[in-house]
Amino acid sequence: MPIKRIIKGLNEFQTNYFTIHQEMFRQLSQGQTPEILFITCSDSRIDPNLLTQTKPGELFIIRNLGNIIPTHGSYNNSEGAGIEYAVSALNIKHVIVCGHSHCGSMKALLQLNTLSDEMPLVYSWLKQHAESTRRLLRENYKDYDGEALLKIAVEENVLTQIENLETYPVIRSKLHAGKLSLHAWVYEIETGQIVAYDANNRKFVPLCSDAFPVPDPLACLQTG
Repeated sequence: MPIKRIIKGLNEFQTNYFTIHQEMFRQLSQGQTPEILFITCSDSRIDPNLLTQTKPGELFIIRNLGNIIPTHGSYNNSEGAGIEYAVSALNIKHVIVCGHSHCGSMKALLQLNTLSDEMPLVYSWLKQHAESTRRLLRENYKDYDGEALLKIAVEENVLTQIENLETYPVIRSKLHAGKLSLHAWVYEIETGQIVAYDANNRKFVPLCSDAFPVPDPLACLQTG
């Protein structure tokens, strides 16, 4: 895409969309009040606002390679800072971790050792923060390969990131108080469908009207 097309789009935004929605942007200039933190991949094929048909100000978004959430205490953790700000300052009510089909980061994870020379920073990112997913796949899905294994990798990675979220004190506190819900989603690029993890049935199912929040494991123990 030529940069001139981007500039043309900016001009169209200012002339058309912004002009029509000036009052909305005036209100947004006074502050933000999103209720949802949407954590997803940097992949150019993913547009959280397009997928959810939300307006500016309705989603607080964190993006990186592989929609990965470093565990609490990880060094130089900008994702953690964003999570803490969203939950503490913005009083977020829902956190969605959304992976996607044909994820390049998960493809790289499945052949991690080949990356060290070509893309050392990508290798370091995945090795440091996605090793749990890689080991889980290696030890539990030995009979799978190709697209089937990639699909499993995408889903298991999302669930691993939900577990990583729960290492954050601010998340644990809100979950314990019943003031926060976590959601594990996967976007299927080729169908436009979102599937969500249904903990009761231990599988990803099409997301229609039910939200399928992932239950707080400690809360389940306390109420069980």
